[in-house]
Amino acid sequence: MACLLEAPLRISVLSEVTATSRHYVDRLFDPDPQKVLQGVIDMKNAVIGNNKQKANLIVLGAVPRLLYLLQQSSSNLQLRTECAVVLGSLAMGTENNIKSLVDCHIIPTLLQGLLCPDLVFTEACLRCLRTVFISPVTPVQLLYTDPTVIPHLMSLLSNSQRTQEYITQIFSHCCKTPEHQTVLFNHGAIQNIAPLLISPSYKVRMQALKCFSVLAYENTQVSMTLVNVLVDGEQLTQVFVKMMQRDQPVEMQLTAAKCLTYMCRAGAIRTDDGCIVLKTLPCLVRMCSKEHLLEERVEGAETLAYLMEPDVELQRIASTTDHLVAMLADYFKYPSSVSAIADIKRLDHDLKHAHELRQAAFKLYASLGSNDEDIRKKITETENMMDRIVSGLSESSIKVRLAAVRCLHSLSRSVQQLRTSFHDHAVWKPLMKLLQNAPDEVLVMASSTLCNLLLEFSPSKEPILESGVIELLCSLTQSDSPALRVNGIWALMNMAFQADQKVKVEIVRCLGTEQLFRLLSDPDTNVLMKTLGLLRNLLSTRPHIDQIMSSHGKQIMQAVTLILEAEHSIEVKEQTLCILANIADGNTAKELIMTNDDMLQKIKYYMGHSNVKLQLAATFCVSNLIWNEEDGSQDRQDKLREMGFVDVLHKLTQSVDPNLSDRAKTALQQYLA
Repeated sequence: MACLLEAPLRISVLSEVTATSRHYVDRLFDPDPQKVLQGVIDMKNAVIGNNKQKANLIVLGAVPRLLYLLQQSSSNLQLRTECAVVLGSLAMGTENNIKSLVDCHIIPTLLQGLLCPDLVFTEACLRCLRTVFISPVTPVQLLYTDPTVIPHLMSLLSNSQRTQEYITQIFSHCCKTPEHQTVLFNHGAIQNIAPLLISPSYKVRMQALKCFSVLAYENTQVSMTLVNVLVDGEQLTQVFVKMMQRDQPVEMQLTAAKCLTYMCRAGAIRTDDGCIVLKTLPCLVRMCSKEHLLEERVEGAETLAYLMEPDVELQRIASTTDHLVAMLADYFKYPSSVSAIADIKRLDHDLKHAHELRQAAFKLYASLGSNDEDIRKKITETENMMDRIVSGLSESSIKVRLAAVRCLHSLSRSVQQLRTSFHDHAVWKPLMKLLQNAPDEVLVMASSTLCNLLLEFSPSKEPILESGVIELLCSLTQSDSPALRVNGIWALMNMAFQADQKVKVEIVRCLGTEQLFRLLSDPDTNVLMKTLGLLRNLLSTRPHIDQIMSSHGKQIMQAVTLILEAEHSIEVKEQTLCILANIADGNTAKELIMTNDDMLQKIKYYMGHSNVKLQLAATFCVSNLIWNEEDGSQDRQDKLREMGFVDVLHKLTQSVDPNLSDRAKTALQQYLA
């Protein structure tokens, strides 16, 4: 019987809650303004910390009525302010609450409210706007819809510490794109926000600092401007340096370090500047130590990785600062069963977010090891490092998988590591698995790594070949992403280098001539260059050249003609002439050139070109065609003499370029032998 009673009981409790909530909403419609005000105040007290009550009031339609009352300029200011406070409280509930508020057009209504001269009211509107905008579900574009909003917010900055805190917080949360940065910059964000860095209020200083970090990120214009800003007679960079001192709160140290990092990466501060080498880098390394909170360690590692990514000197300095390489190994052991975390909530949070630490460590290792061989060795010798990377490649978190493959890619630039650690741990197996089904971002990094594993000195090359990788790579060349097409063709190029005939035939069969020639007319120069590289590697050693040219010669000659006639870079044309020189080295293949007078005229034209690289490649081609020890060389020499090649060679022997004159002399000797 108890089961039967449960349902009606629930209904009565729910109707009671709804009835109470309904009572609050009904009072908003009372004709007596004083009763409405009291109703709003009572509602404010009822919703504080009560998410269920907030949800009920939203469902019962409190929001449109509160917004209506807030908009009425005839309403008493206290009532309008209390309405803004209640709306702010409702916004502090769940994401669904925020969605409902945004759907009721709370943002334009509150922005309109900012035109009121009353400070207490505008502060309440700003506080509510701040709460709405910092939610991930609010479309930030709503701040930029009306072009008068940003300048008006700038003008309110001087009103009070609260307006400064809320407005800068809104800006830092709503600055997501280069366009947003430009709008804020053009409306004087730097001049208006810089003085707030020395505000007596910590909250204002902190939000101003956050503003500068989002404004400077990957923005040269903003960063170059910031370098020249003075705050109370002191250079802004020095203000940031002071904010990184150990006696400042960690949040401030980290954000100031981010500002200087972004300015440095945008080219406004040199990488060897003291404020980077002696202040920013040590501050970020400090953030990686285990006495800091998880999110601080993550942010510190990721910012440090970004700071030194393009600079080998910073990588060397960081690798010897505070045992950083060993310190990062702790990122994989956290939180352990013996972690000294007394706070259960913190432990629960950290267990859920431990993958972020692993991701940050992989990113930082990738950055540290991107150039220097000794650092790579140090990383791979760190306890269980290769095992950690291998398990990172199959983690459930896509971000960890991406960071792990980035780290692997960085280490794969080392010949030594390819021959040792990579081989010992059969890294190619999880990498191949990752390539089967992954988003483009991961595929790009994984296929880049595979390119390195397929270099001829890599012991992994053979087992990868046997695993049926050719089809996978050929499918990458058909991708819409230029980066994936480049990597697919690059890996095939590496695979074809000094390969057996069987491998080369399989590449041509699997790729198909149609796709090969489509790639030769690819709009992306990198794809074209790597395809030419593949063709050059396929057409090496005489039997291979003759076999491929006997089955595909007509199309290959056609493709070569098209490239030499079109508007292409010197590098592309040089690579194409080198392919022609390889064809000229074949026993039977060279006849495809000798019987094509148009092609011979092109070679002669490039022998007289203004660029030495092209002259060299064209002259090499002629050398191969007239080489004495080969059948029919006399006929070929006679034909080229008739076409005026010997005169051109004589001219080239006088070249100021020693390589070119030597090559021309070598070719002429064939006529004398």
